[in-house]
Amino acid sequence: MRVLMLGWELPPHISGGLGTACQGLVEGLDHAGVEVVFVVPRAHGDEQAGRARVIGGDGVQLSNISGQRAAAQSPSPAPVLAGVGSAPLDKSVGAQGPESRPRVDDEPSVESPSNVHTILVESPLRPYQDAESYSDYVQGLEADGKKVVRDETQFRGHQLNEQLRAGQSESYSGAAITDPAAWEALALNAAKTAEERFLRGEDNPAEARFTGGYGADLFGEVARYAQVVAEIALREKVDLVHAHDWMTYPAGVAAARALGVPLLIHVHATEFDRSGENPDPRVFALERMGIHLADRVVCVSHFTGRTVRYRHGADPDKIRVLHNAVTQREQRDQWHTTRTVKGPVVLYLGRVTMQKGPDYFLQAAAKVVKLRPDVNFVLSGSGDMLPPMMMRSARLGLARNMFFTGFLRGKEVERMYSMADLYVMPSVSEPFGITPLEAMALDVPVIVSKQSGVSEIVANALKVDYWDVDELANKMLAVISYAPLRQQLIDQGRDEVGRMRWEVRGGLLLTYYEELVA
Repeated sequence: MRVLMLGWELPPHISGGLGTACQGLVEGLDHAGVEVVFVVPRAHGDEQAGRARVIGGDGVQLSNISGQRAAAQSPSPAPVLAGVGSAPLDKSVGAQGPESRPRVDDEPSVESPSNVHTILVESPLRPYQDAESYSDYVQGLEADGKKVVRDETQFRGHQLNEQLRAGQSESYSGAAITDPAAWEALALNAAKTAEERFLRGEDNPAEARFTGGYGADLFGEVARYAQVVAEIALREKVDLVHAHDWMTYPAGVAAARALGVPLLIHVHATEFDRSGENPDPRVFALERMGIHLADRVVCVSHFTGRTVRYRHGADPDKIRVLHNAVTQREQRDQWHTTRTVKGPVVLYLGRVTMQKGPDYFLQAAAKVVKLRPDVNFVLSGSGDMLPPMMMRSARLGLARNMFFTGFLRGKEVERMYSMADLYVMPSVSEPFGITPLEAMALDVPVIVSKQSGVSEIVANALKVDYWDVDELANKMLAVISYAPLRQQLIDQGRDEVGRMRWEVRGGLLLTYYEELVA
């Protein structure tokens, strides 16, 4: 079997667990005999993906990429996907395999005018930004004399959505699209345009450009990535398209429609995990579109599966669960010989965002220090809440006990685990959470929040509600103070994660593939 896999990142160029999970799945599929072609927006040449062939979208030849337009009419019935409060798609849509879906050449086309110009507008929105930091950023812009448009931008986004759903030509960067049907129109148009050029054998002179990150033009890159992947798909003979997380869903729809093959999307997190009850409507639209147009929806936990079902109205018959695994470390003892720190070390390692619960880590640390002033706390990672956490640490009296390392990668992560006596993941909402498994694989006992997917599958970890800082502090003290408890968690945890291999997950994923292509 040959699979076109779409992902936004691969190690070592990662910002979180998404790239690590993609790497593990690719290696697991290779063990199961599946050939993978992996497309990232930007390839650096040192991606860690086993024997998979990695293609960077930034090197793909395209025509008129700067004037990308979503000109295709939304397929009937378009209103089904319209708006945040709309009803779910009918179960027949995308649920019966590629033979039941209309081919791209059955779709009506609308010719785009040649005199449309693209205007890129700098947006003050950034990924993983909370209300306070966004407000500070806007105030900074206004202090510099820059006008920040609010209501007009919202009106423009609504107008653009309506034009795309109606099949009218429009030049855009993708930043204002909040309607799932508009993203669907974009994806279908990308598929149709790519197929027409492929059939004509055109030589496309221009190249798409990507940063490959999560910057100011993220939604514009999502739109361009869809066109690039549609072009790549027609050059590859694959049995199925597998798209990881919302950034790749339009590309997945475009590629699957262009090839007439099934689409499997992989939900590693939802916007509700990242933003709580105030989701970004653009990300919500992308998630909803992908979830309802996919033939199969794979979730990293039952926790995420419930979110997809109840928040997005997904057909439960399409949902499958595939828990993440961990790469087994063969040189565990080597890392533990480098320990030079005096006193117990309690580690937080992950993005410093509201979703990950760093504030609860600090609150519990302050309680522990009152009883054990010799304990060191390390907060490793970057994110929009890092500066506030530094200030809060000082206010809590943790200046002598709390250390901030910034973002770590590769061997730095393993070295940090080797220094730790305890790893804590106090996430508010965690679809899965690979880091506890990494810690257990390196003989570090762990405490995880009950609001995490990984808590579904680990038995040899202490579990606590993220908000219960008193209980979290008590469990921290128990592990660092009682050697028998700590050793039991280490020994049994090592055996447990030894059974959580990516090879096993790859075999299960192959069965999900075979459900679609049998």
